[in-house]
Amino acid sequence: MRRATLLVLVTLLVMTAFGGAVAQEERVLVVGLSEDFHRLDPQRAYEPGGSLIHKAVYDTLVTFPSDSASEILPNLAASWTISDDGLIYTFILRDDVVFSNGDPLTAEDVVFSFNRMKNLKDNPSFLADTIASVEAADEHTVVLTLTQPDSAILAKLIFDAFSVVNAEQVRAVGGTDAADASTTDTAELWFNDNSAGTGPYVVESYEPTVRTILVRNPNYWGDAPYFDRIIVQNMPESATQKLALEAGDIAISMDVAPDQVSAFEANPNITVFSSRSDTLIFLLMNQDPEIGGPLSNPRVQEAVRYALDYEGLRLLSGTGTETPAAMVPIGFIGAIDPAEALTRDLDRARELLAEAGYPDGFTTDLRYPDFNYIGTEFGLVAQKVQADLAEVGITVNLVPEEFQTSLDAYRAGQQGFSQWLWNPDYHDALDYVEFLPAGVVGNRANWTDENADPEILALRDAVRVESNLDVRNELFRQIQLYEQESGPFAPLFQPGVHFAFDSALQGFNYNSQWRVNLALLSY
Repeated sequence: MRRATLLVLVTLLVMTAFGGAVAQEERVLVVGLSEDFHRLDPQRAYEPGGSLIHKAVYDTLVTFPSDSASEILPNLAASWTISDDGLIYTFILRDDVVFSNGDPLTAEDVVFSFNRMKNLKDNPSFLADTIASVEAADEHTVVLTLTQPDSAILAKLIFDAFSVVNAEQVRAVGGTDAADASTTDTAELWFNDNSAGTGPYVVESYEPTVRTILVRNPNYWGDAPYFDRIIVQNMPESATQKLALEAGDIAISMDVAPDQVSAFEANPNITVFSSRSDTLIFLLMNQDPEIGGPLSNPRVQEAVRYALDYEGLRLLSGTGTETPAAMVPIGFIGAIDPAEALTRDLDRARELLAEAGYPDGFTTDLRYPDFNYIGTEFGLVAQKVQADLAEVGITVNLVPEEFQTSLDAYRAGQQGFSQWLWNPDYHDALDYVEFLPAGVVGNRANWTDENADPEILALRDAVRVESNLDVRNELFRQIQLYEQESGPFAPLFQPGVHFAFDSALQGFNYNSQWRVNLALLSY
């Protein structure tokens, strides 16, 4: 009975050839999610929650296994070769793939998709910085040429923004891959209620902050998914998701709070999955004195890192939560041992504040998006940071903000002291070079080449092009030891990730890149 409720079986009247009508049941999966995305254009994709949608609607050249990031697997590309100098990647496309409208996939579609993503100059465009050119050698051969060796390029190509779209279809609705795409492309709104991919589902509709509805792609080139329709319902509160799952109104709760786990585990109709996530929760301290105030001072930044109660913060997110030693998360090749992480030292924090000219502390605002992310309540974490810093004389006023409002200010580099998260764009430690000067997050802290130490600039530039694994790991080690003493960030923890779902549901696997592949689920 419960399973039938969760399927939300819809009775449809289907006209027969004889003019009569028969009842047909539609298989519907309803998912509860705290929505953090605000558009569905794949080449502009950047928010973690959107990956759940894009994985179901689009395909990339290569992919990961469904339950890990342990290896690179073929997807739209059947095979590929790499030149000896590491600069040229040649991909051979499958010849049996069609888009949702029936058009065959060609190399020109890949060229269009990659160039559009790069030339839109939107949030994910930096991922294409090492791509010099992408060309179609023939109908099924794509040649990708790099500006320099990039050991992470295959992992990058799995990110949503490298989804392959139907070039002809997107051009017809105002899309372009031209150099001026950032000012001339007009396809973004079209993507909110339509799609042009090769994935198992297509977008039927998207109501921002309400729901996203996907329906099965009738022209899907792979095995047909079990569910006819998927409804991703926006439920910002984990308590709301819990009630909905227990009532059978949703089949999956994507944002389970740590204190809900035991109750779910006691329910025989519900299965709980918990693990360490790849997400990094951190504090940003703006390097611009006009914006960051006292927090732009290097001694104050170090004092904040010593003042934090890392063990207490870790407990806020439950099973699976861990504390990284610096800004490269645990689980990434190149991350240093968590045993080398800073430990709380209030006396050292007070000494550093005195050296910075603040022996009696100071008052500041902490801005953060007021939302739940994979079960971690940002407001609760902010309260803990507030209490920790109060012990060394720093008075923190909490400023919770609506997600999109806070996100816009953060991306514009206008937040002096803020609490954020970084979900990896690609599963390689090079993604965390973005926390260094002139990186994506470095720029948000106004940490630039002009105000950074030559030491960290040299380490950054060296690790970007290093392909020898041992040398690369040593460079990352030096970077992380530097980050413990200097720089405008403080790592808080890697939250545990908790999902709860109907026990009858099969095929549930967690992958940090897209969370769950909805197309693999069934009853």
